[in-house]
Amino acid sequence: MIQPTKWQRSFRYAYEGVKYALATQRNMKFHFFAALVVLAMAFFFNLSKFDVLFILLAVTLMIVTELINTAVEKAVDLAMPDIHPLAKIAKDTAAASVLVSAAFAAVTGMIVFYEPVDNLFRLARSSQGQSFSAGTVWVLLSLIILTVIVVETRFASKGNWIKPSLLTAVAFAVATLLTCQTQQTLPSMLGFFLACMLLIVLYDRRTRTFGSLWLGALLGSFITALAYYLYHIYV
Repeated sequence: MIQPTKWQRSFRYAYEGVKYALATQRNMKFHFFAALVVLAMAFFFNLSKFDVLFILLAVTLMIVTELINTAVEKAVDLAMPDIHPLAKIAKDTAAASVLVSAAFAAVTGMIVFYEPVDNLFRLARSSQGQSFSAGTVWVLLSLIILTVIVVETRFASKGNWIKPSLLTAVAFAVATLLTCQTQQTLPSMLGFFLACMLLIVLYDRRTRTFGSLWLGALLGSFITALAYYLYHIYV
């Protein structure tokens, strides 16, 4: 039987580390999903090679720091299973590295994607018709809230059915409304940025599953965009 060479064993052990972190760490799952979305957007907008390099750098930093954070946490738990101030400092410092890389990734994404998203919004606004009135906005938000409640209660006894989050549905509906109503791109991007921050906070507090939060976000944005499209056609 041929034994694997040293570099093959190193590659296998490293791959097992990535699989372990992805299977057990909630934040790693979120980072991988965010990386997938960002890379898909980079492909869709056909970014330049320099922009792609910045995106890849941000994604790599996020994943690497999360891997290091996981390694530090497990090593500290092994060496000091009881609560100790130095153990807390080690874990907090490792978590701070993830926070710094996340801030860098967020700023990089907003800078790199601002111009292509702005061009996309300008193209969409060129075919805009009449905007929503104040009453229509509140009716639409009420409709979204009722829809999410109906979906949650209707499928409450369907086993592992992922129920949409009401808060993320409303947050992303408001962000989509800002995009439809405003003539400037920056407020629209800030609206989605705040909606994503709410999603991250809810995910971090473990109030809902990742799928539930994103299902609510997609439901709120889809209903709002569909309502705006139909309103533009028939009004």
